[in-house]
Order: sequence, then structure tokens, then C-alpha cells
Amino acid sequence: MDRFSAILLTSLICIVALGQFVQVVTRYVLQVPVMGLEEAMMFPTLWLYILGAVNASRENTHIRANVLEIFLTTATAHRVLAIVGEVISLIIGFWLTTWVWDFTRYSWRVWKESPTLYIPTFYGDVALMVGMVLMLIWSALHLLRDLRHLVKGPNHG
Repeated sequence: MDRFSAILLTSLICIVALGQFVQVVTRYVLQVPVMGLEEAMMFPTLWLYILGAVNASRENTHIRANVLEIFLTTATAHRVLAIVGEVISLIIGFWLTTWVWDFTRYSWRVWKESPTLYIPTFYGDVALMVGMVLMLIWSALHLLRDLRHLVKGPNHG
């Protein structure tokens, strides 16, 4: 999984960087902008952004403001705080996923196309649903791990 996500994210970064490079060279050096390039770049950029958030969820490296950790002195207290955070993340994640599901159904029903290249915008819109589901899965896995460590200790499977 680590290798797959690294390859996918690296590929998306390279595509976005190459697209931006081509845009700068053609527009500012050659004075001939490539029509539709920005529109086409929207899709890998959106997927990169969403899958980057999924990767942060997978690695459990999202930015946190856990001020309470300063005042907690035991590993058990830190683990309980992590569990509370994961539960809150899951609740908010499920709530947001209901909105994203409605948006995805709307996007599927309307089937809008981009203005220049006529690419269905659904292919970008569905990234939100995929991302939310994957982040929920990773949050649930982290919650289960934290619960197992709380009950059995960190040295058990």
C-alpha cells in the first residue's frame, strides 16, 4: 500500500508540475497559450489534493492542535485522547460523507462537462467521495488500533 500510494502521488505531482511547466513555457516564453491545459490540469490537481489528504490520514499525520497533550502525562491518557479524536473524526467524516454522497449523485445525474474540452466533471467530483470513504476507513483502522493498544497494551498484535 505504501509503494502504491507513493507511486500514484508522485505520478500526479509530476503530471501537475509538467502541465504547469508547459503552460509557463508556452504562455510566457512562446507567447502561445495552450487552450484547455488549465482545464485538463484541474483533474489531476484535484485528485492529488484529495489523495494527499487520504495519505495523511493513512499515515496519521494530519495537522493537529492537541493542546491537551501538554497536560497529559501518561501514555494511557494520550491513547484515550487519540481515541476521542478518532471518534470525533469518524462522526464528522460520516456527516461530511452524506453531503459528499448527495453531491456525487447530483454530479452523476447532471453529468456536466468542462467548457473547452468537454471532459465530464464527474471524474473530478468523484474524487471527493473516494477520498472521504478512504479517510473514514483509515480513521476507523486507527481507532481500532488505539482501542487495541489501550486494552492490551502497545506490544500486542
